[in-house]
Amino acid sequence: MRDHIIGEDYKLWDIVTDGPLATLNKNAEGVDVAKTRVDCTVEDLRKWEKNAISKKWLVCGLGPDEYNGIQGCTTAKQIWDTLQVAHEVTPQVKISRGTLLYSQYESFYMKEGDTI
Repeated sequence: MRDHIIGEDYKLWDIVTDGPLATLNKNAEGVDVAKTRVDCTVEDLRKWEKNAISKKWLVCGLGPDEYNGIQGCTTAKQIWDTLQVAHEVTPQVKISRGTLLYSQYESFYMKEGDTI
């Protein structure tokens, strides 16, 4: 998937991994709130356009079961993070699986009467 998206546009993969970099403004109380479409600059709109393209590429590669799991996601990064967790590709899971496999390997032995 990564290579396919990068082949389409190299910047799209940045959107998938980092997000579209939220476009925020400070309101009267000094709290960050999302910009309205009228307040967005051309650059902001370009980021959200790339997010939409990234989402399209990610969704097109999914089956119906996977699609049901990501329907509520609004950004390509959210979709990618959800898919990583669903397919256990997060770094913590990789380490845990490696440790488990190593301990299974260490405890593996031939039983009496087994042949190679």
